[in-house]
Amino acid sequence: MTPRLSSDPDDSEPTESSPARQGIQSVELAMTVLRALEEGRGPLSLTQIATASGMQPSKAHRYLVSLIRTGLVAQSRSSGRYDLGPAMRRLGVESLRRMDEVALVSEHLPELRERTSHAVNLSVWSDHGPVVVRWEYGAHALPITVRAGATMPLLNSAMGGVYLAHLPAQLTEPVLRGQAERETLDAATRERAAAIRAEVLDSGLAATVGGVIPGVTSLAAPVFTAGDSFPLVVTLVMPTRVVAEEDLPRLKAELLHSTRAMSDDLGYSAEL
Repeated sequence: MTPRLSSDPDDSEPTESSPARQGIQSVELAMTVLRALEEGRGPLSLTQIATASGMQPSKAHRYLVSLIRTGLVAQSRSSGRYDLGPAMRRLGVESLRRMDEVALVSEHLPELRERTSHAVNLSVWSDHGPVVVRWEYGAHALPITVRAGATMPLLNSAMGGVYLAHLPAQLTEPVLRGQAERETLDAATRERAAAIRAEVLDSGLAATVGGVIPGVTSLAAPVFTAGDSFPLVVTLVMPTRVVAEEDLPRLKAELLHSTRAMSDDLGYSAEL
């Protein structure tokens, strides 16, 4: 029998049951220090960092020394307080540069479809209004399918309602005028847009029944990004005939749960 050559266990490919999946505790503890600095929203004292990370000050200080050496943390010479360092800023910039927001969010769409059994689409903002860029078919046939690349109306679509709520008027009003083929918006249109905006901001999502396609119910919610990009919108699309009134709270909760997870994936923080 050929003897097995000894090797460092950390060099082997980890599996679900292998000890390597336990990770390195010191790295995880160092991350609690970095999270304390992130959530502190500004420079912190050693005591504040120790409290936020659940460590004794002496232990937190040892981690800070190592993090300073790597450039992930910096200490002010004048105040002695700690903050995120230059290496952390470079990592953040590079992470944003590499991020494909549509691709990242699209990875979540099949799971939302499986949990709800309904069609799911993803839209982005364009100069002409919301544009559908991804579509996942559900288990229920729809009267018509909106293809990727289609531009949707602001007032009548659920995704349009989300953009009305979360984009400034200087962006949405020209689109409203263009879609209505008017040079100015009348009072009724402005009032309707204001009512949609208030409803979406209050509930967190937009809902329409037969807004664009008769017999179709749509629920839409925003996905926020870490940078200055416009939000993306995820929409559940379902035949009204198969959706009972008592099903809507669960479907809304599933949609909001998913869009919050997507926003987290894109690095968004509501407190920023």
